[in-house]
Amino acid sequence: MSILIDPAKCISCGRCCNICPGNLIETGNTDKAFIKYPTECWGCTACLKECPAGAIKYYLGEDIGGKGGYLYTKSHQDCINWHIVSSDKKRYHIQINKQESNKY
Repeated sequence: MSILIDPAKCISCGRCCNICPGNLIETGNTDKAFIKYPTECWGCTACLKECPAGAIKYYLGEDIGGKGGYLYTKSHQDCINWHIVSSDKKRYHIQINKQESNKY
């Protein structure tokens, strides 16, 4: 499992660097974020939820049936929109209210 950060979409806010529990994300000379050790990614998706630009894709590995599928998020006001693209390019969308998600 790993992430890919699109430098064209990255707005250099640094949120992903600050939230990554493994300290795997850094900024380079261009101030754009990148993952320095992709194979060590824990798959926690904290960076996806924190990225306001939707610049991070989380790739689902073969070991969990992903076969090339990925997901990404986009935050809008009180919601996180999870976008899932399967390996056969089918798209799914899940919207989660931020205030309701940690209610229990």
